[in-house]
Amino acid sequence: MTVVDFLRIAQDAVNAFPRAFREAAQSVLLRVEDYPDAALLQDMGIDHPLDLTGLYSGTPLTEKSVMDPAPWPDTVTLFRQPILAEWRSRGDVALEDLITHVVVHEFAHHFGWSDADIATIDRWWE
Repeated sequence: MTVVDFLRIAQDAVNAFPRAFREAAQSVLLRVEDYPDAALLQDMGIDHPLDLTGLYSGTPLTEKSVMDPAPWPDTVTLFRQPILAEWRSRGDVALEDLITHVVVHEFAHHFGWSDADIATIDRWWE
């Protein structure tokens, strides 16, 4: 599956958000890269590049102010090779569903949810 295929599935997931969330997501740049870079992994304390499937970069909506400068857009990045590796190792989920899950998780951070908040409603990994 190509980067373009991933991006199409990810955009379809955003387009399927409920209206209020979909509108709030429109300002977020959606990207697909093969792997996270070494500096990012080091900053996050992650040892293996396959351990990071997605990343939200920006200021959550719950912390934004109209007075804040906006030098670049908030971004959700999907890491294609880690997602593919997880999909192959799981063997129990459709690739489109896994991509959609990662998209929803990362956008939840944009909406101001912590990993703990997400875990209370999303038992995906159990």
